[in-house]
Amino acid sequence: MSYTLSATTYFKIFFHAAKHPHKQINGVLLGKKSAGDVIIEDAVPLLHHWTSLSPMMEIGLDLVTQYADSVGLKLVGYYQASDRLDDTSLVPVGEKIAGKIKQGFNDAVAFVIDGDKLGTHEAALIPYTSLSTSSSWRPFSGSPAPFSQNSSFKLALDDLPRRAVALVRDEHRHHKFGDFDDHLEDVSIDWLRNRACIPDAMIHGT
Repeated sequence: MSYTLSATTYFKIFFHAAKHPHKQINGVLLGKKSAGDVIIEDAVPLLHHWTSLSPMMEIGLDLVTQYADSVGLKLVGYYQASDRLDDTSLVPVGEKIAGKIKQGFNDAVAFVIDGDKLGTHEAALIPYTSLSTSSSWRPFSGSPAPFSQNSSFKLALDDLPRRAVALVRDEHRHHKFGDFDDHLEDVSIDWLRNRACIPDAMIHGT
C-alpha cells in the first residue's frame, strides 16, 4: 500500500504545527483509496489543548466524520505533534484515535510531526502503521525510507516542504489557520475547511 499527501494536506499539518509550536496538536486525515494507493486529500485539525481522549475530542471526531461523508471522503489517518521537538512518539491517545479510524478504514496511517525537520526542505512527517493483526502502532521501518525516491509514502509535489516554510515565513499563512479548539472560542473560524490559509490557486486543486 502506498500513501500520497496532497499539497493542501501537507500545508495544513505544517500550519497547525507552526501556529502552536510548543503545544501538542492533533488532527485527522481525509482521503480515498484508489487501487493500491491511499490519496490523502485533506487534513482537519482537532485540538491544541489535549492530553487525553476527551469528550470534546470525541465531538470533534464525530463532526469531522460527518463532514468527510458530505464531501465524499473517508477518515484515512491521524496526525499529531508533541510539545517537544525531540519527541516523535505516537502517544497512547494517538494510538486510540488511529485505531478507531482503522476500524472504519483498514489501511489507516498515522503521522507524527518531526520537529527537527519543520523548518527544512524535507518532509517533516514520520509515518506509523499497524498490522491488521495488532493494535500497536510502530514507525514505518521499510525501505526505501519514507518520502525518499520510490518510497510508499509520497508528497504530491516534491517541493511542498520548501513551499510550506515560505508560506509561513513570508506570508504568515499559519495565522489564518484554526482548529476545533479555536472554533470553540470563535465560531466564525472555519476549522473544517480552513480555506483562508490555502493559496487561492490551490483551493480547487491538490
